[in-house]
Amino acid sequence: MIFLSSIKNKYMCGIVGYIGDKQAYPILINGLHRLEYRGYDSAGVAVVSSENQLNVYKTKGKVSDLESFLKGKNVSGTVGIGHTRWATHGEPNDINAHPQCSNSGNLALIHNGIIENYTILKKKLEKEGFKFISETDTEVIVNLIEYIKISENVDLLNAVQMALHHVVGAYALAIIDKSDPNMIIAARKSSPLVIGIGKNSEEFFLASDATPLVEYLDKVIYLNDGEIACMRKGEKLKIVDIDNVKITPKISKLAMSLSQLEKNGYPYFMVKEIFEQSQTLSNCIRGRVNREGDNVVLSGVIDNKDKFLNTNRIIIVACGTSWHAGLIGEHLIEELCRIPVEVEYASEFRYRDPIINKGDIVIAISQSGETADTLAAIQLAKSKGAFVYGVCNVIGSSIVRATDSGSYIHVGPEIGVASTKAFTGQVTVLTMLALCVAKLRGNIEDQKYKLLTKELALLPEKINETLLCADKVEKMAKVFTYAHNFIYLGRGYNYPVALEGALKLKEISYIHAEGYPAAEMKHGPIALIDLEMPVVVVATSDRVYEKTLSNIQEIKARKGKIIAIVSKNDTAIKEAVSNYIEIPNACEAVSTILASIPLQLLAYNIAVNKGRNVDQPRNLAKAVTVE
Repeated sequence: MIFLSSIKNKYMCGIVGYIGDKQAYPILINGLHRLEYRGYDSAGVAVVSSENQLNVYKTKGKVSDLESFLKGKNVSGTVGIGHTRWATHGEPNDINAHPQCSNSGNLALIHNGIIENYTILKKKLEKEGFKFISETDTEVIVNLIEYIKISENVDLLNAVQMALHHVVGAYALAIIDKSDPNMIIAARKSSPLVIGIGKNSEEFFLASDATPLVEYLDKVIYLNDGEIACMRKGEKLKIVDIDNVKITPKISKLAMSLSQLEKNGYPYFMVKEIFEQSQTLSNCIRGRVNREGDNVVLSGVIDNKDKFLNTNRIIIVACGTSWHAGLIGEHLIEELCRIPVEVEYASEFRYRDPIINKGDIVIAISQSGETADTLAAIQLAKSKGAFVYGVCNVIGSSIVRATDSGSYIHVGPEIGVASTKAFTGQVTVLTMLALCVAKLRGNIEDQKYKLLTKELALLPEKINETLLCADKVEKMAKVFTYAHNFIYLGRGYNYPVALEGALKLKEISYIHAEGYPAAEMKHGPIALIDLEMPVVVVATSDRVYEKTLSNIQEIKARKGKIIAIVSKNDTAIKEAVSNYIEIPNACEAVSTILASIPLQLLAYNIAVNKGRNVDQPRNLAKAVTVE
């Protein structure tokens, strides 16, 4: 697989649009539900009625609050746009919600991104007599477009083109005009935007990603940076750039099914995504690990074997959960390939003038493919001559376009904000990458290579076995639901697993939790151990097992409450602790994947017991693409 090229992205919201012969509102509201994992502090729609009235409705809260607010209101019409927001400029309230309207009320606009020079533009517009009621940069854009449309006496498309020449920042936007009601204009720069091609290629859908489109069509166009789409009812799609150069778009087929976007009887997407990891990792390894389990082929590595053969250093850049996967990748690549690896927070990497040499390989990891800091790190690495390899989940995303090559994790849409199957997919791809590179470079013995490859082939089966612990974890969670703090410990490969387990608990239960290398307990954190402190220890059978057992004894001596993740053949730790969860025996690399699953379940059950909204934790959105 070869990834395409693009540039930096910032967004935190979801946008949707429709123009055709169907009623727009049901499509918009369904799309907003699909996109709510991108932001859920306010929502709104704008629909052009059959009388050419522009009806704009918006409210603070979730999409369900918008639905309640709209009961009895006129939402009829076949042209409309909708938005679900994660606030960047202006607090979450009715006024700051999108759509934002121009002073005349003729234009309504929705926007993902950040306009960096909006204060300068706002002051200029105020001098021209424009009034602003919101705190958003979006209201500035829509009034800038209106000002140019009137003062230059141009149509909406030309006004948008001219306005965007003055805008500095990132945007995916859609705009409708009451005076020309059968048209939607959409534009993209560094924020994702997908156009769905409907019936007879004269019906159009618009969204931040493909999830709202899959039940209506299977043909889409991923807009590139600098492109503007003019969707007019009953006419062919027109795409131009801001200089009015005509663009011939590439039409892609959606590789997604509706069932992937439904809960299928589960109360939350998160728990559904935990329990489908056997299937998602089967998809991840399919065609890469052969049926016999003795060979790994990763086309992104094979197609660029000279890069991997000749490199002297690999740098992994990522954020959050992806950073934890990168730490496991560091262990794998250094042990199997004997290549030095550095793992960097993408948010710090770009600001510290890192030393990057030609011949270095930078591996960028992101579930969404839209993480702004990771995209900026990619641009920096490429400017220094590095070869950039992406590990991503979302087809057609910005990171896919920005990297030189890469591998999809193929785990399907992840709707729950707290990542689960994407993490295990990332670790699986990094394991395959390490094995593939190690074999290319001749750094791994054939017996070890086949052993690890066989473990990968057996991974889906072992995940199913691991998930049998679910009932035990649910009961255990009731004991620990009301703890105020947690410590997570692990050594070697299991240290990143401990970090990831702590992050999951923090994200969805709002309990403070910290992950540490188990040996670091004596250097400070052991002072926190008492009867009220639960300590989760990832203590699988590995080369540092005896050391971890000693750490457990230290905690036990101070009356800490221990939850241990142990291998099936364990005896010593089971005798030492009151609470333990077994996982199947596996090599160190694969056991990290298995050990993460009970920690996902523990966080999930504690959050449910505390009455949290597991899929939409406060202050978080699925793709963190603002600085």
